[in-house]
Amino acid sequence: MTTRTWRTRLLYALGLPVVLVALWWFASSASTNYFWPSLQTILSAFPDTWIGQGRVVGDVVPSLVRLLIGYAIALVLGIAIGTLVGSFRTLRELLEPLFDFFRALPPPVLIPVLMILIGIGDTMRVVVIALGCLWPVLINTVEGVRQVDEIQRATASVYQLPALMRLRRLTLPAAAPLIFAGARQALSIGIILMVISEMFASTNGIGFAIQQFQRTFSVPEMWTGVILLGVVGVILAWLFRLVETRVLAWYTSIHEAHRDN
Repeated sequence: MTTRTWRTRLLYALGLPVVLVALWWFASSASTNYFWPSLQTILSAFPDTWIGQGRVVGDVVPSLVRLLIGYAIALVLGIAIGTLVGSFRTLRELLEPLFDFFRALPPPVLIPVLMILIGIGDTMRVVVIALGCLWPVLINTVEGVRQVDEIQRATASVYQLPALMRLRRLTLPAAAPLIFAGARQALSIGIILMVISEMFASTNGIGFAIQQFQRTFSVPEMWTGVILLGVVGVILAWLFRLVETRVLAWYTSIHEAHRDN
């Protein structure tokens, strides 16, 4: 990739956020509203709130650990079950109504139920994140496996390729674009559920901190939590895109070649 391309991409990535921050800065600079402090006030409260008080270690790290564990569980289960269901038509037709039922349930509704069944603690929060992230990955994996080319399936059968090799060389690579689409959706859902689950009987976490600031009327500190949450989301999205670009490099190359032709 040329230097010019990198500069163009960086300009597109940072241009609009810089403009919006500048607008927020000037629009709120003369604010006397207690609940809408100036951006300067919010940013000046940021270092002491999250670094000076040790909340990065006490709240941010536990949140990210729970998110990553729940997200990883959802990826493993979603890809494994989705591959199995997508490979067998009878199993797919049998389970689709059940999938539709559970997919229709908003994960936050399950929090009170899980609190009763599992108890209050990190396990409950990880399970909530995993359940919410599971369905986009699972459904996209099923669709990805279903779309594997029939000729390639037949060729693999004719040459009697072992099941594990067929899975590694044919099924998963063919389904990978849709699996990544589901994983991208699941990441956003996981961040939302991370915050919501920490607002119920929690003692740490970003969601807990934001709720604590709101209850004590620490308005600038509450706004710093909201901004921090957005920054965490952007960083995780960038990391995900980096992995996606590397893993799906072959897929992107094929599409670019078709587009050029």
